[in-house]
Amino acid sequence: LSPGSCQTHYDKLIKQHYFFLGLALQELAKEKPQAKQIETHTTTFMKTLMEVEKKMTNHINYLTQVSTGQPHEGSSYAASKDLTLAYHRIDHIKSRLATLERFHHELSPQKPHAKTLQMSDS
Repeated sequence: LSPGSCQTHYDKLIKQHYFFLGLALQELAKEKPQAKQIETHTTTFMKTLMEVEKKMTNHINYLTQVSTGQPHEGSSYAASKDLTLAYHRIDHIKSRLATLERFHHELSPQKPHAKTLQMSDS
């Protein structure tokens, strides 16, 4: 959710939450409140309260991950880090191959040319 749509979503949930609270209080304020209505509105109020709390906790956890640079859902952090590490591995492999090639040339005996051998035999 984008920040704007997230705020709108929470606003709707909170308005719904207060609506059910208002219904329960209206029923309580009546001269002869109906227990069934109070219970229904109170139960719905509690459900919306738990939903708001759960969504806000999830969003706070998400924001904590984003702000600390941890990988999170919808993040390209992990893929970007993998790519950077792959480039480092490629550079390391190239360096090792260059070192091995240099050692190979230093340690391998120089093969004399065929013309040089024929001249020395005569």
